Amino acid sequence: MTTSAAMRGSRRAPLSRDRVLRAAVRLADREGIDAVSMRKLGQLLSVDPMSLYNHVSNKDDLLDGIVDRIVGEIDQPVEGVDWRTAIRMRILSARQMLIRHPWASAVIGTRKTMTPTIMAYMDSTAGILRRGGFSVDLTHHAFHILGSRVLGFAQELYDESAALEESPEIVAMMMEQMSAQYPYMSEVAREISHQEEVVGAGCDDQVEFEFALDLILDGLDRLRSHSNEM
Repeated sequence: MTTSAAMRGSRRAPLSRDRVLRAAVRLADREGIDAVSMRKLGQLLSVDPMSLYNHVSNKDDLLDGIVDRIVGEIDQPVEGVDWRTAIRMRILSARQMLIRHPWASAVIGTRKTMTPTIMAYMDSTAGILRRGGFSVDLTHHAFHILGSRVLGFAQELYDESAALEESPEIVAMMMEQMSAQYPYMSEVAREISHQEEVVGAGCDDQVEFEFALDLILDGLDRLRSHSNEM
């Protein structure tokens, strides 16, 4: 090995999960998410692709890590402003993240479970609503209405049916584990569980669809009335 090559090798940062994920995001930005593979990541990092498995267990783990990393780019909630301003600023920050990473919404839409990073983000967003005077039930409705707009794009984000299929004992244990770390999302989860016990369906798609539709129509009617007064 030449002296210059040895120096380059000594300056290279040791391989880590963070370094792998940063490289994966760069590769996706440059060539699109479909181009992200262990082989190409190995080439980009100048390592044997097999060594990447010491830091990401498989492709799903890699994609989860990529999502965590880009969600980490979204601004933290702003203190000292009303709930509407705080939510709007946060969602617009998420929108800017998606503009930087145009492939991100497609990847986020494929994730079937919430990682701790996503849970923390959703919990802090729910906290803005709760501290702003929203009831737990209205916070639940708000999340259905906003959908993935909390992450900067528009579609249903997560399928709650899988959680509802779990036994009551497992659901109770999950909520107990969540409560300390994610208090606001735990409240929402308990509300869903309570609705399941009372009416037999924790999240009724038709009810949520009509709730969102009526809210949109009410808003349009308010704007119509205001424009007619001008």
